[in-house]
Amino acid sequence: RQECKGVARAALRLDAAALDGLLEAAIEEHGLVAAWTEVVMPTLQAVGRKWENSGERYVEVEHFLSWHVSGALRRHTPPVPDVAADPPGAATVLACVPGENHTLPLEVLAAALAERGLPVRMFGAALPVESLVAAVRRTGPPAVGLWAQSRTTASRPLAQYVAGIEWGVRGARRRAAVLTLGPGWAGQTVPGLPHPPGLAEAVAAVESAVRG
Repeated sequence: RQECKGVARAALRLDAAALDGLLEAAIEEHGLVAAWTEVVMPTLQAVGRKWENSGERYVEVEHFLSWHVSGALRRHTPPVPDVAADPPGAATVLACVPGENHTLPLEVLAAALAERGLPVRMFGAALPVESLVAAVRRTGPPAVGLWAQSRTTASRPLAQYVAGIEWGVRGARRRAAVLTLGPGWAGQTVPGLPHPPGLAEAVAAVESAVRG
């Protein structure tokens, strides 16, 4: 897409103003989900390939682009609903698995869910196991999204353990719908746990768990 080329050129020039303007225009024109899928993600992948094929000469470009994408997402994220005023278990938990620091895909998922009025608790990068378990037990979320960028960080036992956490009174115990998100889960998905292949599917899976 011409938009991808424009974003990539602005990133290569380290032109902050131009990059912000192009990202804003893409989100305004296409919406968060389509802008991520059709413009931002292909550009990030292209920049990543350029970095890999050039002896790691473009690390600063990848970091620069990621930072500005994150800023654009925050500017277009509606105010977070007042979770404290919601019924217990209203907010979805999003976290990277331990050892995983790629937060951008979770940031866009959080923004897309907020756009639909669905509350989210975002825990970001490399959340320790004990902290993840504590967060799920304390908040009783309808859904938990676990992001793994690489197979070295994806943990089937962790996903299974989180999926088995229960809360509530006896006779009405509940569990979260656990979503394994990201390419790291490829080849080691957990039976019974959804593995949405893309952003739109992840949004739909979370929305189904919350509304259902």
